[in-house]
Amino acid sequence: MNTSQDHIGFLTADAARLMRRAYERLATDNGITLAQARLLIYIHRAEGARQIDLAEQLEIQPITLARLLDQLVAQGLAERRPSPHDRRAFLIYLTEAAKPQLDAIAAASQRIRQQAMQGISEADVATTLRVLQRVRQNLCSR
Repeated sequence: MNTSQDHIGFLTADAARLMRRAYERLATDNGITLAQARLLIYIHRAEGARQIDLAEQLEIQPITLARLLDQLVAQGLAERRPSPHDRRAFLIYLTEAAKPQLDAIAAASQRIRQQAMQGISEADVATTLRVLQRVRQNLCSR
């Protein structure tokens, strides 16, 4: 049970947890929660996506996504538009007001990455990224 294969999942999850915690500390300055920030990023990556697809990508329940989206809509950061192909579905878009929030999220993320990578050579960072990309590729193809 004490093999390197047992450690990669734990270390990856622990590093992700600590990065989320670091973001949550910075997020209070931006007035946006980590969950809201993640949703903004996913909307930015796939504007016009259906709510159900965003929930799946974020690995949250559709009702949870709907509540988060309600918050972003109330803040004027996102909007729902009726789908032209499915009268039951809404497509999600960012508003112009979301740009400063995305910029703040990017700046906070950059500070966290710098902190996380402190003392690690660029070559080691590049190798780590390649390895993690390969792990993701291996797992996605199964």
